[in-house]
Amino acid sequence: MSHTSKEEYLESCRQRYPSRNRAGKSTMLDEVIDTLGWDRKHTIKALNGRVAHGKEAKRRGSKPTYGPAEQAVIVAIWKYSEQPCGARLKQTLPLWIDSYQARHGRKTGRASNRIQKFVPIRCGPQAFDEPGWLKADTVSHGGGSSSGAFLWSLTLNDFHSGWTELAALWGNSGGEVRVGLERIEKRLPFPMLGFDCDNGSELLNEVIEAYLLRRSRSIEWTRSRAYKKNDQAHVEQKNFTHVRQLLGYGRFGDLELREQVNDLYEKAWLPLRNHFTPVMKLIEKQRIGSEVRKKYDIPAKPCDRLLACAKVSEETKIQLRATRRSLDPMDLAADIEERLRRIFTIVEYIEEDRLDEMTRAGEPAPRSGAAGAENLVKSTPKNQNQTKCRVL
Repeated sequence: MSHTSKEEYLESCRQRYPSRNRAGKSTMLDEVIDTLGWDRKHTIKALNGRVAHGKEAKRRGSKPTYGPAEQAVIVAIWKYSEQPCGARLKQTLPLWIDSYQARHGRKTGRASNRIQKFVPIRCGPQAFDEPGWLKADTVSHGGGSSSGAFLWSLTLNDFHSGWTELAALWGNSGGEVRVGLERIEKRLPFPMLGFDCDNGSELLNEVIEAYLLRRSRSIEWTRSRAYKKNDQAHVEQKNFTHVRQLLGYGRFGDLELREQVNDLYEKAWLPLRNHFTPVMKLIEKQRIGSEVRKKYDIPAKPCDRLLACAKVSEETKIQLRATRRSLDPMDLAADIEERLRRIFTIVEYIEEDRLDEMTRAGEPAPRSGAAGAENLVKSTPKNQNQTKCRVL
């Protein structure tokens, strides 16, 4: 009996089983046991629908120890080392890992743990009277999947002024994050004084350590507490307002998109947000019983906050005024829409190809299907306050 025939036979028995009396059920159990060769307890569970078979069957056993990133490294070393068996591969990995790291910039968890020991934690209320103290985070553009190569965004937010910078990365390795940091630092209107990040391995690694600390004027490097996203509330907010509301949640799986997204950030999106979009800062928070009352300052553009800061040099202020005079918000808004149109044309083409491949492979299509630019922002649950999203 073929596997399909067994599934059809079992489904037929399942539909008839509940209506049988005790003797009828016992007779059907004997019949199924003789036909399929199962033991009695398993047959009872199968007929009661408590055991899934076929595509719906859950994989038994313990969950995988390693994620996709670790598996990619192990498979690469396995191929380079002439594909040894599991027992020999276990002894091979420690001998090959240093050489692999030197060529690919991958750092192990041990390096991350070592860095966590000397990078201090910064949390709670913070106050800085000058720009340059930056919060950092990364945003994935994998479309809900971490497999394969795809685009990431690096977000830096200045705590004092609200000035935000973005860079598109191809992957989130330490080397790629460093390239993004170098790109951003060249155009920052103020020097970088502090770098505060979460505990992700893309930001806590030896590549970033060398970039921040091995310079004539080292940067104060701090991190948030593990699993405490509120420690990074400012940059997490910018991840949504500056990245997700602009690019959505689709998969950016083409290397060509990196330069296009970087051009969008640098030439249109960031000038509009930093020079023409006011932001508010929380200046007071009181808890009265179960109620929390918050008080904000008067909304001001990040550029204006820099111009009002006494510790920003006059030369920098002259450059900021000249830059703003050369910009027109209506032109920037039109440029953003045109660049987004070109970007999402590629994204939708990639999504169509991915769906075709899944169909040919017999895999189920994702629920969202091919998502256009206007559908790439997740809807807000009914029990949460509705957040207005960009309208294209």
